Amino acid sequence: MITAADVKRAQEAMARLKDAISSVIVGQEAVVEVVLWALLSRGHVLLEGVPGLGKTLLVRALARALGLSFSRIQCTPDLMPADILGTNVFSEDGFRFLPGPIFANVVLADEVNRATPKTQSALLEAMQERQVTVGNTTHPLPEPFLVLATQNPIEMEGTYPLPEAQVDRFLFKAEVGYPDQEELVEIIRRNTVGEGIVLPEPVLSREEVLLAQRVVASFPVHDEFLSYAARLVLATHPHHGSAPEAVRKYVLYGASPRAGLALILGAKARAFLAGRFHLEVEDIQRAFRPALIHRVILNFRAEAEGVEPWVVLQEVLHSVPRP
Repeated sequence: MITAADVKRAQEAMARLKDAISSVIVGQEAVVEVVLWALLSRGHVLLEGVPGLGKTLLVRALARALGLSFSRIQCTPDLMPADILGTNVFSEDGFRFLPGPIFANVVLADEVNRATPKTQSALLEAMQERQVTVGNTTHPLPEPFLVLATQNPIEMEGTYPLPEAQVDRFLFKAEVGYPDQEELVEIIRRNTVGEGIVLPEPVLSREEVLLAQRVVASFPVHDEFLSYAARLVLATHPHHGSAPEAVRKYVLYGASPRAGLALILGAKARAFLAGRFHLEVEDIQRAFRPALIHRVILNFRAEAEGVEPWVVLQEVLHSVPRP
C-alpha cells in the first residue's frame, strides 16, 4: 500500500537525483527527463546523437548519483554474446558461472549498432525478461535494471542497424541534440577549469529507487487516457481507418502495442516528476515522440522523398481527438 509519505519521499529522492545530474550535464533537460521516465517505468532507453554530446557522461552521472552498480559495454564487431552475458568456466569445484557486465543495475551499451546482430540479440532476453539464460540455467538480473544504449545516427560505416525486435525493447528513444552557444560555453568552462568534470556523489539509495518505481506504478489512469493512447498507436497503422493521409502515404508498419505501454508509463512518470498524482493530456502528448519515434517504419517512398518519421507522427498527434 502506497502512502502519502511514500509519495513525498520518492519525489524528494528524484528531485535530488535531477539536481545531481544537472551538476554534471549542461542543458539536455528533455533527454534527462526521458532517462528518468525509463528509470521510473522499469524500461530502457536508446540514446541517439553525434559523438561528443555527453551521452556516455550522462549515463555515468546517473549511475554514480544512484549509487548503484554500473557497467559499460563497448560494442565492437568482434564482441561475442558471452562477453555480455557471461559464461560457464571450469574450476576445481567443477563448472561455475562467471557473470558478464550485463549483471549490473545500470548498463551502458556504447555504440550498440557496432555489434553484430548475434551479439545485439544477447540483450533481448535481459531487457525484456530481466534474466539471462546460459546453458540450461536461468540467472535473474539485479533490480533495478536499466539499459541505456547509444548510437551515432550519421556514421554508418561498419555498423549493423538494430533489428526491429531489438529497437522495440527500448521503452523510449531520446534524441540528443547539439547545445546552443551559452550551453557550449558552460560545457567548455566545466571541462577546462580546475580538475574538470567531477561525477556526483550518490544522493539516494537502492530502496528509494525501488520505492519511486512502485509509486509511479500505482498511479491511477482513467479509461479516457488509455483509450487516447490506443487511438494514437492505431493511427500510425496505414490500413487503419483513423490513419491520416501522411501515414497511409509514407508508413510501411505502424507502432507495436509496446508503444501504448510507453505512452502511459511515460505519462505517469512525467506526472510524478511534476509533483502530481494524476495524469493530464499533456503528459501523454509529451511522451508521444520518445515513445513512438523509433517504432514507426517508413516505406521506400518516404525515404525517396526525404520524409522524416516525426513529420508523419505530428500528423497523427494532430489528427487524433484529445479526450
